[in-house]
Amino acid sequence: MIKKTFGTFAGVFTPTTLTILGVILYIRQPWVVGNAGVIGAVAIVLLSVAITLTTALSLSSITTNVRIGSGGAFSLISQSLGLEIGGAIGIPFYFAQAIAVAMYIFGFREGLQTLTPDVNPFILDLSIFALVMTIAFISTSFAFKIQYVILGVIVLSLVSIYGALFVNDLNFNFEWFGKYPGSVENNFKGSSFWTVFAVFFPAVTGVMAGANMSGDLTNPRKSIPVGTISSVIITTIIYVSLIFVAAVIAIPHELVENYNVFIDKALYGPIVLAGLLGATLSSALGSFVGAPRILLALGEKNILPKSTTLAKLSKRGEPVNAMFITALIVLVGISLRNLNTIAPILTMFFMITYAMVNVVALVEQTLGLPSYRPTLKIPIIVPAIGALGSIAIMFVLNVIIALFSLIFIVIFYLYLVKMNIKSAAGDSRSGLFTALAEWATKKTNSLRQEKEVRSWRPDLLMPVTIPKELRSSFKLIHSIIYPKGSIKILAMRNENEIEQKNLENFLKNAVEKFRESEMSVSYTFIDNSDFNTTVKVSMQSLNAAFFKPNTIFASIDSSTSNLSYYDKLIVDSKKNNFGLIIYIPFSTASLAIEKSINLWMTNIPVDWKEKFNIKNNDLSTLVSLLIRRNWEGTINVNILNNNSQLDFSDSDIEDLHTMIRFPKKTSITVKEGNLLEHVVNKEQTTDVNIFNIEQGMTVDDMVQIVNQSRISAIFCADSNFENALV
Repeated sequence: MIKKTFGTFAGVFTPTTLTILGVILYIRQPWVVGNAGVIGAVAIVLLSVAITLTTALSLSSITTNVRIGSGGAFSLISQSLGLEIGGAIGIPFYFAQAIAVAMYIFGFREGLQTLTPDVNPFILDLSIFALVMTIAFISTSFAFKIQYVILGVIVLSLVSIYGALFVNDLNFNFEWFGKYPGSVENNFKGSSFWTVFAVFFPAVTGVMAGANMSGDLTNPRKSIPVGTISSVIITTIIYVSLIFVAAVIAIPHELVENYNVFIDKALYGPIVLAGLLGATLSSALGSFVGAPRILLALGEKNILPKSTTLAKLSKRGEPVNAMFITALIVLVGISLRNLNTIAPILTMFFMITYAMVNVVALVEQTLGLPSYRPTLKIPIIVPAIGALGSIAIMFVLNVIIALFSLIFIVIFYLYLVKMNIKSAAGDSRSGLFTALAEWATKKTNSLRQEKEVRSWRPDLLMPVTIPKELRSSFKLIHSIIYPKGSIKILAMRNENEIEQKNLENFLKNAVEKFRESEMSVSYTFIDNSDFNTTVKVSMQSLNAAFFKPNTIFASIDSSTSNLSYYDKLIVDSKKNNFGLIIYIPFSTASLAIEKSINLWMTNIPVDWKEKFNIKNNDLSTLVSLLIRRNWEGTINVNILNNNSQLDFSDSDIEDLHTMIRFPKKTSITVKEGNLLEHVVNKEQTTDVNIFNIEQGMTVDDMVQIVNQSRISAIFCADSNFENALV
């Protein structure tokens, strides 16, 4: 059977209007005027509407730009800020909508008790709930038809209230500015503008009623903007006009003492009472129809347990399982009997939802992406006012409850982040983070054109020709870049299709392993006519980027016969201002038990302390520190000093230890003589040797050191953008 969908009037305008024209209009609007006066009441209404109208405009603007799914605000927020934030807002928003049904039922029962004072209130509540549930379960279409009847009753009740102008003595000596005497409940001990505002504001929070039906609308992109905005405008005119009606049909003292002024003074009182009952019934019905749609949307995105069950539809397209869950929640709310303690929290959840809708519009406009082309364009100040206003109103209403509500939202968000849910449709977060990165880039460039040595971190570029090169160095790369570094893999395309396929599969698995450790990794394939030319052109191209690798990482098999192209790589990396790390594992020893590191420092200049310069030893020193941190091991520093003008005293060694900030257990010894002899003759207790690449050193020399020492080694050449002393 084809699912029944609804147009603008039935699906959006009617439920939104009926929710806004609720119980507060009938029994609290006169009290607001009696306290705040005409000017104060108008200010309260317009301030309240400013929040809801900006939200309605933001909601409408976004709706004209996206294919909104079911769930209304939840769908919009999720599409822009991700399922985690959308769900964190959507879950409490759903509970607020569901519990609101119980509150509307209580309001209906209180009005009904004037006609049936002897009936048990709990029995009345259950009877009203049974009526609401029956109407909703018959079909949404039937529920909307009932709302047409209620809308007609409310229109007649408004006519009767306006008719009070013709059957009562009018008081034109009304108060422009109120004296805020208070209410019956506080024995008229006084109130304030914000106290009265807090009482009135829930009246206008029905702005999302139509949007909640987004999945059941024929054309939500058209219906939500037209229906929501027209409803807000018409209901605002009604609320403002009734301020003047209330002011002239009764004196201020009567307005604050008698909540039933509109009923008692109306042209025909019973129809106003019917309007009051109809308003609460329609609000209960609208929330009971809308809430399951939000739960359905949460289920469709696999956000909640048993999501498949929650997302199930009946043959008529009704979310039956979601409706049953909602019915249970409403019954729990009814059984509590007094919802005054949680009612403020529900209001806060509505406010947070409004704030996030405005934030979405603000983010989308600020990013200025080509995909954001709403047919309803609004100035950026509109969502800014809506977002800030919604948050401000929360704290005006109740600071403590506002904070608790935000904590609930954060808890839901953390829960959803831990679930690692994925959206097939994607969202705008990547655009947001890209925009922030671009802003940071421009800001950084405006401060200093050159890279700051203090901001250096290991961002590696690794050319790979065969899987073995990455496989043998995977753990070492992890030890160097974890947790804040990155690696970009430059895979050389292989003309042999089988070898190429093997390399592709291997890289996919390797990248996944890196990402499991929450490390930044990416890879690309590039045609490989010549190894050195390919790497050199890649370095030259990347030099134009801001977020570029700063160090070439190469893994060499010591058994390979022809290594001359790595000698060329040393020259090219220096010429293009890239650091270079060459890893040569020894046979099967690899990195042994990953605890002990031998750092060899050579050719330290005489004035190293004065100029904060240890020459070509910076990258090797930084690499040893990074590896030690991840290994939780120890560093043994060996300084090879063959310069007669340089004398390393005990205080110099202490200064070097302090300036580099070596770990406490680091040992530093000074030696003279030949590097290879010292490396070979040193006790074989270390897991890796780390050297700087001295001028004139070839890759063959490096392989010789590894083979004769029988220990894996790392060779480093500085780019001049590293400094271990700063």
